[in-house]
Amino acid sequence: MSISKMKKKKREYQSSELVKSFAKIYGFEEKLLAFDIKDFLEEYLDEGLFMEIKTVNIENQCIIIKIDSPLLRHDFQMRKSFYLKKFQNKFGPEKFNDLQIL
Repeated sequence: MSISKMKKKKREYQSSELVKSFAKIYGFEEKLLAFDIKDFLEEYLDEGLFMEIKTVNIENQCIIIKIDSPLLRHDFQMRKSFYLKKFQNKFGPEKFNDLQIL
């Protein structure tokens, strides 16, 4: 009898209305949104590429993604408008107007 590996369940951040209200009051709505963007990237990219993403932040309606891999960073920079449009379609165009890849 062989034991099969159980696939890890993906993390999902489901923000309740209470958490969203708390975030709005204390000014960390952007941090919750950054977590949602990182989760989206985890689903969109394969595991090896996702591991190269160091941080995702939002400042002044600009998504800032820090990437360790020079090749992946270059790919994101070349397709910056594509990724920005993907994020705007998923989370709303009013949330951000720029994407910076570092």
